[in-house]
Amino acid sequence: MKPNELPDYLTSWDDHLAAKYGAPGTPSRQTYEEGLEAFKLGVLIQEARKQRHLTQEQLAQRAGTTKSYISRIENDASDIRVSTLLRIVRDGLNGQISLSLDLQ
Repeated sequence: MKPNELPDYLTSWDDHLAAKYGAPGTPSRQTYEEGLEAFKLGVLIQEARKQRHLTQEQLAQRAGTTKSYISRIENDASDIRVSTLLRIVRDGLNGQISLSLDLQ
């Protein structure tokens, strides 16, 4: 076996994703990747909320939204408007968002 080569019984993460969701750029892979980003956003919000020792209800009140909306974002990261995301982070968590684009 060569360095950086996996044994036959193991699969690289990239190969696993390609087998399960298709090659990068395919519609099924794009759907997976969008869902993953939404999931990561939900986890970030949940971790920031916990770091601030806030309940979902308290965060919702500070951000002018509902507990069920915060729960949906944290658990399945439902589609979130940028204005609402900014309000949750700015008003609810006393934080700020920095964005970047990765153009290929």
